[in-house]
Amino acid sequence: MSTESQHSQTLESRVPVELSGLRLDQVAAQLFGDFSRERLKSWIQDGHLTVDGNPGRPKDRLAGGEDLRLNVVLTIETEAQPQAMDLNILYEDEHLLVLDKPAGLVVHPGAGNPDGTLLNALLAHCPDLQHIPRAGLVHRIDKDTSGLLVVAKTLAAQADLVEQLSEKTVYREYEAVVQGVLVSGGTIDAPIGRHPNERVKMAVIPGGKPAVTHYRVITRFRGHTHVRVQLETGRTHQIRVHFAHKGHPLLGDPVYGGRHRHPKGATPELLDILARFPRQALHARRLGLEHPASGEEMQFESPLPADFQELLQILARDAAEG
Repeated sequence: MSTESQHSQTLESRVPVELSGLRLDQVAAQLFGDFSRERLKSWIQDGHLTVDGNPGRPKDRLAGGEDLRLNVVLTIETEAQPQAMDLNILYEDEHLLVLDKPAGLVVHPGAGNPDGTLLNALLAHCPDLQHIPRAGLVHRIDKDTSGLLVVAKTLAAQADLVEQLSEKTVYREYEAVVQGVLVSGGTIDAPIGRHPNERVKMAVIPGGKPAVTHYRVITRFRGHTHVRVQLETGRTHQIRVHFAHKGHPLLGDPVYGGRHRHPKGATPELLDILARFPRQALHARRLGLEHPASGEEMQFESPLPADFQELLQILARDAAEG
């Protein structure tokens, strides 16, 4: 592989006696904790981690005192091309960045969206992200959902943020408008998996992955409810699927929304915005995490975008007239 497509550095460490008896992959995870266990295991298998100068196997038991030498190899992780576009970056340092994504922007290239995505823009903004899987994207929000995303700029930051997500210590709060009037807040605990008949959709199904969504009512309107939602898990389309399963799909959701129910006697102004609202009414409002390098608790907030604010104003006027 050419030097243009990979970067490397060498790290060395001596195995302390207290780690004697552990497997090589377990020791490596403790001594080289900046990298994920999966990546370390791959490097061991590829011969990039040596024990006293010799290749090792992940399950080899160590006695303590061995010299480990890790050749960190960073290769091109994506074939996507950089494409410059404006990004609303709220925070950035050498470890991560947090941005506010507009509705309509696809996060990752895929079928029907080979380019023009957030990932392409990130590669243009920070070319070193080509060496990070998924250009540092550790979580996603849907194309037509607006709001906050965190991006890791190093393998170490990515491993740390992925672990925070898996341990459910990342705080993710959304705001949404759902159809129907919710009496109170609550929790939706229902497993989500691929829809058995429509493969492009997700659904609540037996045997799906655990999925938990907490919600509170902000404002009740005549035929809709403005809610604050906190994710405990992060399944694909989780909020959209859970509220549709509950019988209160998100307003404007083209996939899970079903036929829209207009409140009786709705004002012409409300009927107009319901007909033209271009997306599911969902916004990633707040994000809380621990900085992967300093350990500092970080909190970010994104204001509601203009279309969401207009929707709420018109719903409030309709409620007042009704």
